[in-house]
Amino acid sequence: MSTARVRASVLAQVVRSRRLTGNPRINVPVALGPSRRLPPCRFVSTAPIPDPSLPPPRSFFRRAVSFVALGIVFTSLGIVMGSIPAMPAVSGLLNPPTDEETLAMYAPATEQEREVEDFINRHPLTLAMRAKEGFAESRPHLKIPQPFRDYNLTGGTLLGANRIVVPPVIFAESGGKSLVSISYLGHELCGHPGIIHGGLLATLLDEGLARCCFAALPHKVGMTANLNINYRAPAPAGSYIVLKATTTKVEGRKAWVEGRIETLVGEGEKPVVLAEATALFVSPKQAAMMMNVYPTT
Repeated sequence: MSTARVRASVLAQVVRSRRLTGNPRINVPVALGPSRRLPPCRFVSTAPIPDPSLPPPRSFFRRAVSFVALGIVFTSLGIVMGSIPAMPAVSGLLNPPTDEETLAMYAPATEQEREVEDFINRHPLTLAMRAKEGFAESRPHLKIPQPFRDYNLTGGTLLGANRIVVPPVIFAESGGKSLVSISYLGHELCGHPGIIHGGLLATLLDEGLARCCFAALPHKVGMTANLNINYRAPAPAGSYIVLKATTTKVEGRKAWVEGRIETLVGEGEKPVVLAEATALFVSPKQAAMMMNVYPTT
């Protein structure tokens, strides 16, 4: 029997089967002629072939530990590099300059500053205070580190040309007994034209009287509890002033101080009292910590 007849017989059987049973699935092997043969197939894998010379991959745990370690290292480096600019300020807080060192820290930069500085240094009151025993000369505002000084009212904001031209020169008696401060007040500190603002005088009295009694208080620091001021005369702008303060009483953490601001005059001349004040200062309970953060003497 020829191949064509075999195919016809198989097809006839399939047709008859579908008519009888509906649509069954019959797997009948069909012989393919030489022209209908499938081409040979070959399965190829695309997975990379592991190199036996390379080390095995690290576990997830080891990779996580390495990532955390690198994060700690670079974070530490960032903190160190970021803290480098703050190191001078921290050093200034922990090791403030001495009274003698503050006198050498200021150098006049303008003609106005040189003129005011020379006048104060050569004035008879300055020479007399330097000759007194028991008094220490200083410029305490320069003990504040420069980064903090820019944000300090009397040590930074009010200092400069036509204001408080040079840092005040202060003579403090040992034990917090008394204090004398010499300053120059420029024309940019006025309330009325040509008259120094009364609020500035109050600020100078508050700070000057407090600085007077610091050495008499525990931990050498105090906060203003009360300040009473009586203004006696207008303070002319562009003039030299003297602040004098005396500690009158000390009880535990409390100190009472009185003082005044007057004009700086020559020998034999009578000064004009511009303002008088009395104050009460209290050393806070956390004063020990404040001493480590902010120098006051």
